[in-house]
Amino acid sequence: MGIKLATADLDERVGTTASIERDRSWQTVVWNDPVNLMSYVVHVFKSYFGYSQSEANRLMLAVHHDGFAVVAEGAREVMELHAHSMHDYGLWATVRRSPQ
Repeated sequence: MGIKLATADLDERVGTTASIERDRSWQTVVWNDPVNLMSYVVHVFKSYFGYSQSEANRLMLAVHHDGFAVVAEGAREVMELHAHSMHDYGLWATVRRSPQ
């Protein structure tokens, strides 16, 4: 009779898994839409993110041809801020975990 306590091995494994999950980054994804002009999307990427003309063009073309582009990657809170800012510009944006 007695209560079993968690072993040290179990606690270490849980801690490692939590650490890996915490270290994974997040992405802000901008999606293609039928409303915004290509030049406007380039303008937003340059003015908000500070991308160069060529990088903003490359990302805009990814949105246009592939349907989406990952425009930023980092901490979840920052990516959510970027997505909300993209909404304020009238762009479709979401946040997702970075692929492993």
